[in-house]
Amino acid sequence: MQVTAMHFKRKASENLRNEKLQKALEKLQTKFVDGRAAAIAELPNFWEIRDAAAEIRDKVVRHLDRYLLRFEQEATARGAIVHWAETGDDVNRIVADIAARHGVHRIVKSKSMVSEECGLNDALEAQGLEVLETDLGEYILQLAHEPPSHIVAPVVHKSKEDISSLFEEKHHRPRTVQIAELCREAREVLRPGFLSADMGISGANFIVAETGSALIVTNEGNGRLTTTLPRVHVAITGIEKVVPTLEDVTTLLRLLPRSATGQSITNYVSVLTGTKGKDESDGPEHFHIVLLDNGRSELLGTELQPMLRCIRCGACMNHCPVYQNIGGHAYGWVYPGPMGSVLTPSFVGLENALDLPNASTFCGECAVVCPVKIPLPDLLRHLRTRQVQQHLRSWQERAALRLWSWLAQRPALYALGTRIAARLLRAFSGSEKRFHYLPGVSGWTSGRDLPAPAGRTFRDLYQSRKTA
Repeated sequence: MQVTAMHFKRKASENLRNEKLQKALEKLQTKFVDGRAAAIAELPNFWEIRDAAAEIRDKVVRHLDRYLLRFEQEATARGAIVHWAETGDDVNRIVADIAARHGVHRIVKSKSMVSEECGLNDALEAQGLEVLETDLGEYILQLAHEPPSHIVAPVVHKSKEDISSLFEEKHHRPRTVQIAELCREAREVLRPGFLSADMGISGANFIVAETGSALIVTNEGNGRLTTTLPRVHVAITGIEKVVPTLEDVTTLLRLLPRSATGQSITNYVSVLTGTKGKDESDGPEHFHIVLLDNGRSELLGTELQPMLRCIRCGACMNHCPVYQNIGGHAYGWVYPGPMGSVLTPSFVGLENALDLPNASTFCGECAVVCPVKIPLPDLLRHLRTRQVQQHLRSWQERAALRLWSWLAQRPALYALGTRIAARLLRAFSGSEKRFHYLPGVSGWTSGRDLPAPAGRTFRDLYQSRKTA
């Protein structure tokens, strides 16, 4: 997937003016925000479970090499083949080689954000392979030639009318706007793909060190069809997704669906272990697991290491006031919202995603709702510091910050300067007492008016109340 994060400001402005998108994003509040609150309320010991989940993820990150090697050992003992990929291109090469080795022509895929990270579909199609997305949301995006805008609900930006028009164009069937009928139509188109596929590709929400298993969490039956019907199954995931035991997984699963979609439990939890046995009727004859680094190991031992706890639930973006208003495509890569504003600069380079660490109000809601207690505002603040230290921000911005810092360290001069500024702004605000345009803060005034100050600073007003 091409990185377009450098165009964040322009895309954000466009999306704010997109009335259809604004309407579609209202679903975040009703479906995900309210749903999470209700699902969390069912757990009287939610905070204790959250603490335990964060500790599980921290334990893994502290000893990542040990758990990965244990996973490889157990998976291999059960008939799987584990591959190690340094980059997304390595993943694409490994999967293409597996396909060639097994004479694969048709591939079905379950939803996988890591495969989006690698641009896997395009790479396989360039090798002449047929690739069919089978998650309903991802299938819709494949027809529309669009990237996902959310890691859990990839088509949250589309209305059912949009999907109806797309199906009418691509399926050449009578138009319907009934959700049940649209789902049935997609099912009828996808089902032959499952039956004819030579290979199934999935992600993995977790991989389990003690059993060598890959685990996927889905709400559609496509995940199980993708991983059990084809003779070859390839699971692709990041190296940080390893979990010590199945018991640890159960702790994380009490939080993942509640945080992601507001469900107490997801519809399907599939634990995929090894290849099909002699007496078993389903499962793959060949099971390959590809573990991707792609910058993850570089976070170890740094201030950004807590980001490796992430279980990809999407709660941070569901509750983020920035994401709620601009959607996911503005962020310009696979991972949007607060978590993407940390991951994208980390994976593709801070210089290629300059605006993302600043795409936050620092309200702290993302940290409050994170089920594994990632301090996202602190991580974003750290990336902002890096930008200044590496001179990646404009000289005007850096000069303004230096001036503010110099004044802030001189209280008397700072107080005098703010008094003068408050009076000047009040005097030049006109009869409306607001600014439609103000040099230096055009990013604010281009979308809203700036109310004029009262003509006196907060300190002056507070002091006058104390002495009154």
